[in-house]
Amino acid sequence: MVRTIRRARSAAAAGMLVALVVALSGCALFDGGAQAKPVARHTTAKPKPTHSAPVTPTPSATPTPTTPPGPPPTLAPVPSGTAVAEASVASPKGSIHFHYRIVSNGDNTYSIQYSGFTSTVPIPVSVTLIDVPPQVGDGLTWHGVADHSLGGPTTGTAAASTAELGYVGNPSYLGTLVTYSSAASADGVPVELGPDKVLAVNTVRWSIPERATNVHPVDGGARAGATGRVPDTTASGAPARYVVAAGDTFDGVAQRFGITSQDLLWLNPSGRAYDGALNLLQDQSLNLDPQAL
Repeated sequence: MVRTIRRARSAAAAGMLVALVVALSGCALFDGGAQAKPVARHTTAKPKPTHSAPVTPTPSATPTPTTPPGPPPTLAPVPSGTAVAEASVASPKGSIHFHYRIVSNGDNTYSIQYSGFTSTVPIPVSVTLIDVPPQVGDGLTWHGVADHSLGGPTTGTAAASTAELGYVGNPSYLGTLVTYSSAASADGVPVELGPDKVLAVNTVRWSIPERATNVHPVDGGARAGATGRVPDTTASGAPARYVVAAGDTFDGVAQRFGITSQDLLWLNPSGRAYDGALNLLQDQSLNLDPQAL
C-alpha cells in the first residue's frame, strides 16, 4: 500500500515536470527564445524643437511691384557748370585761408575748385567733405568724400587745384568741409598739428536747383495697405517722406501717392525700408522726394 502511494506521487511529480518543460518550450517558441530581441510595445516620438515666432516685416501684397507700369522714372542732372556751393575758409587762428567752389559736371558728378590757398602752418594741409561735423582739435577718423591735398606752407598764393566728387546724386548730405593736418608723422610736430588733426570746420551751404522729373507724388490719403503718416513735406507742400505702418504694402503705398511701384522703388534705392521681397518694414521711412536723389 505504501509503495503504491509512493509510485502515484512519483508519477504526479513527473507529470508536473513534463508540463513545466512543455510550457517553457512554448514560450521560447512564440517569443523567439532567449536570443530574440525584445519587441517594442510603444513608440515615443521625440518632441519637436520649438522656436519663438520670428518677427516678420509688414508683408507686401506681392513679392514684386504689380501696379501698372508707367514710363521709366527720370531725374535730369544739374546743368553742367552750375555752381551749387561756394565759400571762403579761414582757420580759427587765421593761419590757413582758401576759397572753394563746387560745380556740376552735368552727369550727377561735381568738381570742387580750390583757389587762393595760403598757409603758415609747418605741415601739409588737406580737405574733405563729410556728413557729421567734427570739432577743431579732434582726430579725423574718416577721410570722407573727395579727399584732397591743398599743400604745405606757402610764401604766396598757391596754384588753384581741383578735386572730383564722384557720382553722388544729390550731394547735400555732405554738409561739412573739414580742413585737417596731413602730416606724415607726429615726430617733431606740435600735438595740435599732428596727423589727421582737424584744423577748421565749415558748413557747406548747398544751393542745388530743382531738377526736372516725371515723378510727382501726391498724398491721396490713408487707405488699406497705406495707413502710415507723412512727417515731412517739400517746400512746395508735396510729400517728402512716409513712415511705414503695420499692414502697409508696397503697392498700397505707391497707389496712395499716385505713383507706380517702380517709381517708389526708384525713389528708395537704398532698400532700408523693405526686404528683398519688397516686404515693408514697419516704422521705417520711405523717400517720396525725387529731388533728394
